[in-house]
Amino acid sequence: MFRAILLQVVATALVSGACAWLVGAQGAVSALLGGAACVFPNLMFALRLYALSQRPGAAYAANFFLGEFVKVAATIGLLVLIVKTYADLHWPSMLIGLGLALQAGFLAFFKKS
Repeated sequence: MFRAILLQVVATALVSGACAWLVGAQGAVSALLGGAACVFPNLMFALRLYALSQRPGAAYAANFFLGEFVKVAATIGLLVLIVKTYADLHWPSMLIGLGLALQAGFLAFFKKS
């Protein structure tokens, strides 16, 4: 799970660099914020699941579904916060950063450790 988050961070950094080159600082910050809106809730969710896995007798399934709900709600909340507070938001860059961060986690399944 942590490999998927690392790939999300790398994808966010790459798309932020590309947007900096194509759009400028406004695009880089927007892409970084879009990716961060995905990465931070995923990191908190992974840390919570890791902590639960170390505890014997934890209700893992119930915590997983509750954590997934909180993760999605946190992602939506962060996106709303970004839109409301960052006046120079470049929408295409933010959406590309968000989209690539969401999809980058799937690359972790292609390589077994």
